[in-house]
Amino acid sequence: MKIIPDIFKALRKVKEAVLVKAFTPIAKVMFILNGVEYGKGFNVKGLIKVLVTRRGRVTIGQGLRLNSGDNYNIIGRQQKCTFWVEGKLSIKDHVGMSASAIICNHQVTIGNHVVIGGNTVIYDTDFHSLDPLQRSDGKNDRANARWAPVEIMDHVFIGAHSTILKGVTIGENSIVGACSVVTKSIPANEIWAGNPAVLIKKVIVQMDNK
Repeated sequence: MKIIPDIFKALRKVKEAVLVKAFTPIAKVMFILNGVEYGKGFNVKGLIKVLVTRRGRVTIGQGLRLNSGDNYNIIGRQQKCTFWVEGKLSIKDHVGMSASAIICNHQVTIGNHVVIGGNTVIYDTDFHSLDPLQRSDGKNDRANARWAPVEIMDHVFIGAHSTILKGVTIGENSIVGACSVVTKSIPANEIWAGNPAVLIKKVIVQMDNK
């Protein structure tokens, strides 16, 4: 009976090989329709969600890699990679994301060689007012929601299922542990984790002596 699982696995592999070739062209069409500027080497596995408003602007550098949806980077709690942009989103070169969402109401900047783990969310807004009376009026609620830019600098690694909140800057080479909630800025070369995230230890950066 081993032949039946073997056939099933072979068919699954063929199906995945065919689908993988379609995902990147589909994503490129979605980017083009939303006015997204992107560089060479763009690669996608899975379907993504892209919503850029008339006010929004997105620029993406070279080598963006996206794992999106249920069948890619299977670590649990999968979702499609989501880009909801009403402000200015800038993603530089060689960034990787898995099943993550960027909600850019005003300004989000992501540097070079950044790795964003599965199911991470990045928000530059509170979405709602902190005043209960304003929250009772949908228009005033949104208008009075606090916001602040988010910046993730070069060579940052964000662990899976983390939340990056408004006003946060994550310095170069720093690491955010899995399932962290980052509420304040992280200096360069540090490891932070927890809810809220706190300093765990310093990162030892190996310098190239050549």
